[in-house]
Amino acid sequence: MVITQTKDAYYPQTPVSGTLLVGPNSNSTDYGARHRDTGKRRDEEQIGTSVISERPDPYAFRTALLTEEELAALRQKKAGKRLVNYQRKQNDLINSLLKTMDEHTEEAKADEETSRLPIKIAIWASLIGNFVLCILQLYAAITSASLSLIATSIDAVFDFGSNVVLYWLHKKALSMDVNKWPVGGSRLETIGNIIYGFLMSSVNLVVLVESVQEIISHHHDDDEFHIPSLVAVGAALGVKFLLFLYCSSFRGRSSQVHVLWEDHRNDIFINGFGLLMSAGGSRWVWWLDPMGAIILSVGVMGSWGWTIYRQFGLLAGKSAPHEFIQLVIYNAMTFSDDIEQVDTVRAYHSGPNYFVEVDIVMHADTPLGKAHDISQQLQDKIEVLPNVERAFVHVDHETTHAPEHRKNV
Repeated sequence: MVITQTKDAYYPQTPVSGTLLVGPNSNSTDYGARHRDTGKRRDEEQIGTSVISERPDPYAFRTALLTEEELAALRQKKAGKRLVNYQRKQNDLINSLLKTMDEHTEEAKADEETSRLPIKIAIWASLIGNFVLCILQLYAAITSASLSLIATSIDAVFDFGSNVVLYWLHKKALSMDVNKWPVGGSRLETIGNIIYGFLMSSVNLVVLVESVQEIISHHHDDDEFHIPSLVAVGAALGVKFLLFLYCSSFRGRSSQVHVLWEDHRNDIFINGFGLLMSAGGSRWVWWLDPMGAIILSVGVMGSWGWTIYRQFGLLAGKSAPHEFIQLVIYNAMTFSDDIEQVDTVRAYHSGPNYFVEVDIVMHADTPLGKAHDISQQLQDKIEVLPNVERAFVHVDHETTHAPEHRKNV
């Protein structure tokens, strides 16, 4: 999302009420005014439980916070559950805005430090587990000649391969020569995901074609019920479930673990469904096995197709989340009294991380050295925020010009 203001730019010196955070569909247009008289009471209730009430709040956002008692009363109204969920999000947003950028950075560092070992365990356990499961499922596919198990074994082989490739790309991205690659190597993982997705889809397309041919010209009348292969896949299913449970606790703290968690979740379905269809094809109706392979192949291709679509969005410069842009706007507005207006704020993906552009306005008589120091400090603060790859802060003395970096205005 691009937020651009020219004539009606943001003026940090003019406090506004909490209505800035309320959506246009809200029925309470005077929300901030109605609750301003209870702001002091809520602040007193929060003393000792949150230091946020002690931080500067020049725009009176804290007056829009609702206490648990007010949320409980709101829940009794019509559509109360949705209203409460909305207000909780508003509370979280306000609390996030009232934190300084240093606090966001320190919280991210502390969270990273505490979760470093569990994340490392999740990555290595998934890597070793996928290697063992790859061997088990290859054995099951070769000994049973089941098309459904062949589809699951292909997924297992590519899972292990993707873990190795993504780990190598992650290490490579951290050690790239900045003279040859000035923007860093964060986009390597995104490019690797796209290439790997195309390879995975291509192999599953082959399985799909083979399965369709098997249904059209079936010539095996004595499909054997191969117990050892089914036991091998069952063991793989159990291990995947354990890895899924472990990674689910840390998926929000690491993009790598989140990818592994999605992989384990998908494999639980793939292995379980493949096991069922292979056994069904041997014990009940022969066409269940190739039909299972067809369904699995289509499902895997669809899943990877969606992954490729999302990864392309990151490479193409998709906008950062709206909440993050609001955070940057608020912190730019309140960073220094010398910043008279915030003209433009843009935040967009460059791979998994963000590039941030901020245009601020200072008085025309501001000394060059002072303008430089303030903008540099703001840029440094933004660049150490979580998920920010690089930030650019531009200083101007008015907002009547055309937006920067626009060929067609």
